[in-house]
Amino acid sequence: MRNLLYEVDDVVPILNDPNFIIIDCRFDLSNEKWGYSDYLNGHIPGAFYADLNKNLSSPPTINSGRHPLPDQVEFIAFLSELGITNDRTILLYDTSFGSFAVRLWWLLRSYGHLKTFLINGGFQAWVAKGNPIETNIPKKKPALFEGNFIGHYLIDQKEIEKILNDQNYLLIDARSPLRYQGIEEPIDKIAGRIPGAINIFHQDHLDKNGLLLPEKELRAMYSFLGDIKKEENIILYCGSGVTSCFNLFVLSQIGLDKPRLYAGSWSEWIQDPAHPIIKKER
Repeated sequence: MRNLLYEVDDVVPILNDPNFIIIDCRFDLSNEKWGYSDYLNGHIPGAFYADLNKNLSSPPTINSGRHPLPDQVEFIAFLSELGITNDRTILLYDTSFGSFAVRLWWLLRSYGHLKTFLINGGFQAWVAKGNPIETNIPKKKPALFEGNFIGHYLIDQKEIEKILNDQNYLLIDARSPLRYQGIEEPIDKIAGRIPGAINIFHQDHLDKNGLLLPEKELRAMYSFLGDIKKEENIILYCGSGVTSCFNLFVLSQIGLDKPRLYAGSWSEWIQDPAHPIIKKER
């Protein structure tokens, strides 16, 4: 298994190494100002902050999902402002065991930056080890990020419409079982799921301490994917294309790099009343 993780003990020695950039991605969908405010209350020393709404997404439109992909020019400018270049190693974390940080991991990979890792267990694991935190904002050292968006890891709404009844494709819904089953929907205006999708909750990849499960368990979870002829025919979605990136991260961790993200996800799918949906299971 490749290793896309850094353990907190391995982060301590590189805190002052200019070849590493640490980014805090904490966020709260119900309170968009909370993430930055909590970052200011304490973060890993030297860590910059990336806001899901402002830096990792574009403003939603009438027909889009809640978190459209960021404007390419603005996103590259943001990476450059933080000093991110292809020769620097990027370490990401949040306070949700990686559920939001994976959005930036997916984006960086889609722009050709392959030296990007998650800190296993996130901020909680850092604090649990008694490691230092700081409240000041580190000084930025801008550099020119050179990269362009690669569409290999993405599938759009029109393609989803075409492959709905195609048995050669597999849709995986990364939301909680209750949302997948249409029993509850705390965020979007309609409950349910896209027809044909199976459910693998993104948090089911974690142990009770919020650390990624061992390789053997992760491989067992996805062993059935051997029946899918092409990796790129494995499609992930969630509510708005954020937490489903965790499933994609895990798949990449066990050697499957080609599965794709439906970035618009459920919140975009339900904007069109002509789209079929599966409502609450009886």
